[in-house]
Amino acid sequence: MSDTRFYYNDFSTFLRGRLGCKVQKITLDGGFTCPNRDGTLGRGGCTFCNNQTFSPAYCNRDIPIARQMSDGIAFFAHKYPAMRYLAYFQAYTNTYGSLPELISRYEEALSVDGTLGIVIGTRPDCMPDALLDYLQELARRTFVLVEYGIESTDDATLLRINRGHNYAAAVDAVCRTAGRGIDVGAHIILGLPGETRPMLMQQADELSKLPLTTLKLHQLQLIRGTKMAREYDECPDDFSLFPLEEYIETVIDYIERLRPDIVLERFASQSPKELLVAPDWGIKNYELVEKVKRRMRERDTWQGRLYKTDK
Repeated sequence: MSDTRFYYNDFSTFLRGRLGCKVQKITLDGGFTCPNRDGTLGRGGCTFCNNQTFSPAYCNRDIPIARQMSDGIAFFAHKYPAMRYLAYFQAYTNTYGSLPELISRYEEALSVDGTLGIVIGTRPDCMPDALLDYLQELARRTFVLVEYGIESTDDATLLRINRGHNYAAAVDAVCRTAGRGIDVGAHIILGLPGETRPMLMQQADELSKLPLTTLKLHQLQLIRGTKMAREYDECPDDFSLFPLEEYIETVIDYIERLRPDIVLERFASQSPKELLVAPDWGIKNYELVEKVKRRMRERDTWQGRLYKTDK
């Protein structure tokens, strides 16, 4: 397999094709909470969740959205003057609020010079049709990607991690959103307690049936202060954390089964060292990507090689 041959659909190439330039996401905190934290569905949130793991210094809910966006742009602009930006509402559930409140925050972010679109992270059970009406119109004038935290396709797993919704809710949300002509992303965690390798391969088959534009994969990470980290302390035998090389092989096996047109945004997540309990691989995300590519070349394989349309 030559170095120029297709391995997988990568996110940066997808964005350049859609927007015509190099693009960076700016993480924002819109000041939202989550129905799994405020008592609507439950309290305490998902057992794995600690939002501190992905909040840069410029991302602060006490700062106005436009200022967060401008500060984020300033952080990158000195290194990449030609860069353009996407407003990324990531922390907690960014469709959980009144419609006027949500629209106000989205439009404030989009008003900042250099912003070419918006990415909205949310839960599958928090997408009302009225908001989809607005997002459908918004997608006609700017780039819009709605990213759903699906995490697993197995209902027993979703119950165990206190997710607060089942997989059917994810299928419904993805299909309703894509049906409006809006790009849809999904987030999945590989290695959740109780999930075996055959289950993960079946998961890839199931996700390939959905009208997804993008997919994020990352390894289970145990983060200090979470319920899951406490569970690990009490019963580590319940967990099978991936060694690095095994994870790379699992990711490749997984993407071999994915529908070939799904855009893969990432393969792993990197949490702050002071918060990370395990696994600590000691490498950066870009280094892991290169290892995945190298191993795909060695295996002479590519995204969708084992995908079957009759699944």
